[in-house]
Amino acid sequence: MLTYEQARRTVIEQVEEAEGPRATVGISVWDALGFVLAEEVRTDREYPPFHRSTRDGYAVRAAEVSAGATLRCVAEIKAGDTVTQPLASGACAQIMTGAAVPDGADAVVMIEHTNRDGDSVRFERAAHPGQNIVARGSEAKLGETILSAGMRLGYAELALAAQVGATQLRCACKPRVAILSTGDEVVSIDQHPGAFQIRNSNSVSLAAQARLAGGEPVLLGNAADRVDDLRDKISRGLLEDVLVLSGGVSMGKYDLVETVLKDLGAQFYFDAVAIRPGRPAVFGKCGDTFVFGLPGNPVSTMVTFELFVVPAIDLLNGAPARDLPLVKARLGAALNEKPGLTHFLPARVKWRGTTPEVKALPWQGSGDVAALAHANCYLVVAADRGQVSAGETVPILLRKDVI
Repeated sequence: MLTYEQARRTVIEQVEEAEGPRATVGISVWDALGFVLAEEVRTDREYPPFHRSTRDGYAVRAAEVSAGATLRCVAEIKAGDTVTQPLASGACAQIMTGAAVPDGADAVVMIEHTNRDGDSVRFERAAHPGQNIVARGSEAKLGETILSAGMRLGYAELALAAQVGATQLRCACKPRVAILSTGDEVVSIDQHPGAFQIRNSNSVSLAAQARLAGGEPVLLGNAADRVDDLRDKISRGLLEDVLVLSGGVSMGKYDLVETVLKDLGAQFYFDAVAIRPGRPAVFGKCGDTFVFGLPGNPVSTMVTFELFVVPAIDLLNGAPARDLPLVKARLGAALNEKPGLTHFLPARVKWRGTTPEVKALPWQGSGDVAALAHANCYLVVAADRGQVSAGETVPILLRKDVI
């Protein structure tokens, strides 16, 4: 049985091996958040396009400014002004943050370090060349690549694209992620369940996780615990880039997912992982479609999607697989877990100053969605640890959707 690290590496290796060129689409910069760039973006001019002041103050010739020096203010320059007149010797110009520094000036003295009387400005300290100035072209040269293919577009990347006039971005089409739940006990979320039925919450959480990861969810509903229904719906899911099933992957009489997939020609790379919750997770490939069979209990489904499906979606988007967002925190209350499997426990982390402190939440096992809804992370207990004392440093897996 693989560790979760080994299983995750297996997913990454298999998807990387099968990677090919993806279809692309032009997206407005307003709508491209979360897409992966498919071609580089270059600058349309130097940045900044002029010597830019970073402070409100006075543009000066640094050699003329020492503590106690006095210069005559001959101009006022605000951001957006056209500046063509060079600064004469013995003069200074009042300048605002973001404005163009005139030729001849090589420093900006902050207004806090001056005293002004009419047009006479007295400086309280010396200036040095380059002070409070961003030089023309120091951020980027003309024609320089500032965004590369394979970059995921967040708000900073989109702002940079907008800054250089790239209003339309060529992006990889998002991988289509078919989502299919299984089980006779599962009914649609808009139905009133019977006494021994449950609503299909897994499809909702999986669709949300797929969107967060950069995929486009394709909802297939629920398949009954019958070979014919499973085969029909799985066959539909195999038309997409990824098929994610929840339920039907354990060892019970009616856990039929692997049987149906084998009949359809699937190849499996693993069918169990040494974690709790989520041990009976399955990963394989059928035709050109990657298939994940995730346990049906909701917390198991959510954990295994984060661990194994997210890196596959990253790669199918044309981006590198993101590292797991694991960070260290101080344990607030002792733990006593059964060793042998790596535990992912619903937990809540709080920052006290710069030091995070985490506590596991009470929960009733992998079906307890309510507990996870109060968690903002998973507390990770290594397979070789049973007891962990309060105050120890432990890894936590952040829930990216809420933190």
